Amino acid sequence: MSSTQYSKKIALVDCNSFYVSCERLFNPRIRKKPVVVLSNNDGCIISRSNEAKALGIKMGEPYFKARDIILKNKVEVFSSNYSLYGDLSRRVMRTLKRFNSDIEVYSIDLSNYTDTEVESVGREIRQTVLKWTGIPTSIGIAKTKTLSKVANHIAKKKQSGVTSLIGIENLDPILEKVEINDIWGVGRQLTKFYQKNGIYNAKQLKNKSNTWIKKSSNVLSSRTAMELRGVPCIDIETTQTKRKSCVVSRSFGKRIETFQELKEAVANYCLNASEKIRSESLVAKAITVFVRTSPFQRNFGYYSNSKTVDFPIATNNSIETVKTAVASLESIFKNGYRYQKAGVMLTGLSNADGKKNLFSSEKDEKINSLMRSMDNTNYRYGRATLSLASAGVHKKWNMRRQYSSKIDTADFYSLPKIRI
Repeated sequence: MSSTQYSKKIALVDCNSFYVSCERLFNPRIRKKPVVVLSNNDGCIISRSNEAKALGIKMGEPYFKARDIILKNKVEVFSSNYSLYGDLSRRVMRTLKRFNSDIEVYSIDLSNYTDTEVESVGREIRQTVLKWTGIPTSIGIAKTKTLSKVANHIAKKKQSGVTSLIGIENLDPILEKVEINDIWGVGRQLTKFYQKNGIYNAKQLKNKSNTWIKKSSNVLSSRTAMELRGVPCIDIETTQTKRKSCVVSRSFGKRIETFQELKEAVANYCLNASEKIRSESLVAKAITVFVRTSPFQRNFGYYSNSKTVDFPIATNNSIETVKTAVASLESIFKNGYRYQKAGVMLTGLSNADGKKNLFSSEKDEKINSLMRSMDNTNYRYGRATLSLASAGVHKKWNMRRQYSSKIDTADFYSLPKIRI
């Protein structure tokens, strides 16, 4: 068999209206109904079912602006449930690794399959993901990432949900139908520039000379054009780079005026951030705490401030991060303001190699063991099962989630109950 049969092939797997699909998974009643999911504090629309799109509801539109259409057409509305979406995303990724371990987020290298096999493999991937996770997907397969995105765009409109551009010698008729703003990597400003120069679709960009593109734009644009010609320029990144910082911040469900409530919020954000970096075997060199009021509430005045503190020794210890953050908060908190948002940022992240330093003690070992026990317990029984007293209990400042489905697959007691 020709070696070209095993040339580069990339499958781009896109979860259809992912947040909506997650909500539908546990609520069969809304499978065929128009559905939208809202952002933090029920602010904007961040996911729409096809039925909701057909009603003219726009992505990113503030909820209050779409309320009339939503009420008139009995659209189902849900607050965002990121713990559910994160769990199902991980399940999808584990399922995709069954076909090849060389994957990045929702992209799979199918070079180990022949040209004639890839489309049937794509259908198998789609069926397996749907069966194992309940999430519908669209799959585009091509020789480059950019072309696989084009293929995925076509697949979304097909009943089979799978499109392969492998083996098609002349892609011009297909690329001619792809508008310039639908090409992966072409943003709003670049779209305006291309249209100003008579480039309105993918075919026109593909056939434009590299010399003109490099001179008029940049190297990234040149790579996009090369990828449209079938020349791979963007590799699949199968190894995740370590993060340099970790930020946890939220807008409050209601304005906060007391130090106690603000302290509880900051403590919770510290616990969340510390847990995240421990899960990636990282330690932080410094922590920044920031607070601000709403710039639109002029009657109460605007106030914003932050403070950064270096840890004596890099740490991922929740007790240490909370203690340092609360001390920092005390120095920037001012009475008389109604706070809208707060957050913490852990910076100077590096690998926690587990080695003892000059100042290590038996107490440090016990604290590390305590952190592991907290993480294991919270992973098994749900976040905040074990917490610190400074994080509070009632949390009246929590995000507004009026339309929450209250389903959390990471919490046994939040799972749907079967009535017999």
